[in-house]
Amino acid sequence: MNFETPYEMLGGEEIIQKLVNSFYPKVYANPILSPLFEGDMEEIKRKQKMFLTQFTGGPTLYSDEFGPPAMRARHMPFEITPTRATAWLACMREAMDDIGLEGPIREQFYDRLQQVAGIMINTPDQ
Repeated sequence: MNFETPYEMLGGEEIIQKLVNSFYPKVYANPILSPLFEGDMEEIKRKQKMFLTQFTGGPTLYSDEFGPPAMRARHMPFEITPTRATAWLACMREAMDDIGLEGPIREQFYDRLQQVAGIMINTPDQ
């Protein structure tokens, strides 16, 4: 049997790249999130594309270069509050809208991202 991965169902590399390209300008412009995202946006976009590719069942690009994702551990130096997690998800939802990502795969992908966002929270809202 040949089952499609979420990566393939989303549209593969092209859609992941479009999503990342739409998403990060929103993040950098968001006053709640922008303090967490300093440095080269292109490098952050590259890493996110690699991670989302692997996260959705595509090639293991992230692990091949950086080792196991261990995203919670990698994000511990940053204050990720419930408000920031919600803002991050809102930017992702807007990016999905921008690129026309629709249907059950969008909902499945977004549900998984909501789980990840919840796991990343490491600081209470003040």
